[in-house]
Amino acid sequence: MARVVRFYAEGSPEVLRIEDITLPGPGRGEVQIRVKALGLNRAEALLRAGTYIEKPSFPSGLGLEAAGIIEAVGAGVEDFAPGDIVSVVPPISMVRWPAYGEFATFPAAHIVRHPPALGWEEAAAIWMQYLTAYGALIDLARLGRGQCVVITAASSSVGLAAIQIARKVGAVPIAVTRTARKKEALLDIGAADVIALSEEDLATRLMEVAGPDGIAVVFDAVGGPAFVPLTEAMSPGGMLIEYGGLSAEPTPFPLFTVLRKRLSLRGYLVHEVITDPARLEAAKAFILDGLTAGALRPVIARTFTFNQIVEAHRYLESNEQFGKVVVTL
Repeated sequence: MARVVRFYAEGSPEVLRIEDITLPGPGRGEVQIRVKALGLNRAEALLRAGTYIEKPSFPSGLGLEAAGIIEAVGAGVEDFAPGDIVSVVPPISMVRWPAYGEFATFPAAHIVRHPPALGWEEAAAIWMQYLTAYGALIDLARLGRGQCVVITAASSSVGLAAIQIARKVGAVPIAVTRTARKKEALLDIGAADVIALSEEDLATRLMEVAGPDGIAVVFDAVGGPAFVPLTEAMSPGGMLIEYGGLSAEPTPFPLFTVLRKRLSLRGYLVHEVITDPARLEAAKAFILDGLTAGALRPVIARTFTFNQIVEAHRYLESNEQFGKVVVTL
């Protein structure tokens, strides 16, 4: 028997239940781990609420990231053995391979031996944030030295990862956040400048920070009315990468700005990196190198126990966090 988190209907964090169930062993090509820590993601709150790109199958598990110790390996798995200390690249389906539990099973291709210096909490906070930011900024945009990149929702785990990755390649990260409350923390993590949306005029500040070359890349999780000033501040041939839709307001399409500046507007899901073996290996090498060298450092906003999973989801949706929400077992 193992304790797992499941839910039987879409809704608020209160629909989550901890239950004892019998788990099967790993199948062919799979690895089962004894979970030590979970990294929480906005996608899990969306699945729970019924607004994610994947739909739950009740009773449904959930969860995308974990770190732990290999308990068993399935047939055909040769690169891992029981006792190995590992973390998990998020699977395409959290309904098929849910992470929230004392034990969790994943495809062996999604298992990574992370740097041994990382604790369980940090190891559970690696892959979703850094793969998402790497795939957008490096794999797609080819962000390079001296280029200016604007990062919205900058205090999220992905936003912080993007700031660190931009710094690693010598780019200039500009953080956009709701208020100035997190400004000093964003500067400390590596942002070259911080724009507080509720306290400053976005268009004016973007023009101030962009300089004569303009903004080469925008990495946006929000959408909404900010699309207009963001595109206006971009340099000719720039790329705006949209990976979320946090704004409840409509997102205008700035047609004439896009035409005049020859902009690329790119929708992006981390799945396109995860499902391409060559691109995933390149991403893992970049991230592991950065973690080993200290250029990349997961930021933990707050840690909860497994029994506090409902409270952890409430906090995840509060937008108060700076970095990753982690659950320990």
